[in-house]
Amino acid sequence: MIFATLPLAEAEGAILAHGVNTGAVRFKKGRTLSADDVAALAAEGIDTVTVARLEPGDVTEDEAARRLAEALQGANTVVTEAFTGRANLYARASGLLHLDADRVHALNALDEALTVATLAPYEVVTPRQMLATVKIMPFAVPEDTVAAAEALARAGAISVAPFQMKRVALISTTLPGLKASLLDKNAEAMRARLNALGNGLAAERRVPHTADAIAAALRELDDIDITLIFAASAIVDRRDVVPAGILAAGGAIERFGMPVDPGNLTLLAHLDGRPVVGLPGCARSPKLNGFDWVLQRLLADVPIASADVALMGVGGLLKEIASRPQPREPRAPHIAAIVLAAGRSSRMGRSNKLVSTLDDKPLVRHAVEAALASQAEPVVVVFGHQAADVRAALNDLHATLVDNPDFADGLSTSLRAGLTALETMALDNGGVDGALVCLGDMPRVTAAHLDRLIAAFNPLEGRAICVPIHNGRRGNPVLWPATLFSEMKMLTGDVGAKALLARHAELVCEVAFDDDAIHADIDTPEALSAFGGAPA
Repeated sequence: MIFATLPLAEAEGAILAHGVNTGAVRFKKGRTLSADDVAALAAEGIDTVTVARLEPGDVTEDEAARRLAEALQGANTVVTEAFTGRANLYARASGLLHLDADRVHALNALDEALTVATLAPYEVVTPRQMLATVKIMPFAVPEDTVAAAEALARAGAISVAPFQMKRVALISTTLPGLKASLLDKNAEAMRARLNALGNGLAAERRVPHTADAIAAALRELDDIDITLIFAASAIVDRRDVVPAGILAAGGAIERFGMPVDPGNLTLLAHLDGRPVVGLPGCARSPKLNGFDWVLQRLLADVPIASADVALMGVGGLLKEIASRPQPREPRAPHIAAIVLAAGRSSRMGRSNKLVSTLDDKPLVRHAVEAALASQAEPVVVVFGHQAADVRAALNDLHATLVDNPDFADGLSTSLRAGLTALETMALDNGGVDGALVCLGDMPRVTAAHLDRLIAAFNPLEGRAICVPIHNGRRGNPVLWPATLFSEMKMLTGDVGAKALLARHAELVCEVAFDDDAIHADIDTPEALSAFGGAPA
């Protein structure tokens, strides 16, 4: 890749290295300069620009990020479309992050152009939580470098081990004078811990604090996956009452003690291939302790042996420290899709273009199926004109269908109906971060187009309104932030939200596409015929 400051006359086709914001020109870095862009810069009196120009064998930053992220991707993860040289991996399920730290270290040592940042190994994660981010520093890297990185990462180094439903039992031992209310609190604390990981307490036994009583309870609980033992008196040795009871039942001790504080006095054992854990006193507290790390692995079916416990000391000091920063939990943006399909198709004559046939299915299904296949969720379809026909074309799809009785008053009413429907849905975390506004008559827009727009969305970095562009011309669909929903609902007449683009120019991010699908809509019988379709 060539990186240089060039005369403007030599800059066409190059990648702008630094944003230009002067006069009528608002170009962000990373823009591939077209002939029109060069002319616009010249009109502002600019005669040189700093640019990057790709050479044969170079891989663009987005392509390199995508390839490396996909090579790292393991079970129960999803990779976003790359944008500005960044591709993220997110969790699909609740569980433990499982990663090959040696591979990640090797990747970061391979070339300074490639970076991979992850959460800590075995961190508890939830759906949509970011696990890792791949960032390519320059605008392009050599193919040899990308191929070497893929070879290092090929095993799927980042995955999520999902929490499984297990039958968990709690044995509590008692001594004279020990109040039943204390045992009740112990059991309640354990139920809360298990519930947080998608499980419950299947059985509970309260027995005298003797090895024989513990052994008898263990033998009785023969249909249990994991047994937890709360001792009336803390375990202080691997020959103490609790481990003695486990041995008497026919079990074996794996390890007593762990280099995690609080949680030092945790006992790890097994009986007939099933784990048995002697609990430290700190397990009565809801605060994080070493037992949590053991329990999380057991519920995620991640093997844990003495050698694994021995490695927990680095980072194992869990006592509260005032200066310890709160962990960040970046999550994938929650983006919905609204497909506008209520128009009267006035330029099509008598037929409704949205139920016309294209590639053996109604035209509107192309747009709705693309939205459903993308990362957008939920998908809302607004219909009005010939509502019964449009509904029939979509009834078998898992989209939310919304009738707009005011469709004749213009596009703004359909937009308002879609946004109102989103606001009334019971969604995780209270709502969505933004919405793609899609048109029902654009059959060549695919899930990949929508996902690239979603990948570009980052209001904190000034990318709140994501607009597709091809050959210098903007198109559809457009991704809008939830912060503008109220303003969008105030629009009237036959206008869409694009009327707001100039008002919020500082929030606009143009997302370049290599094809013209973002311009290809069907408005006339001639256009339908050119696409190979037939009227309804």
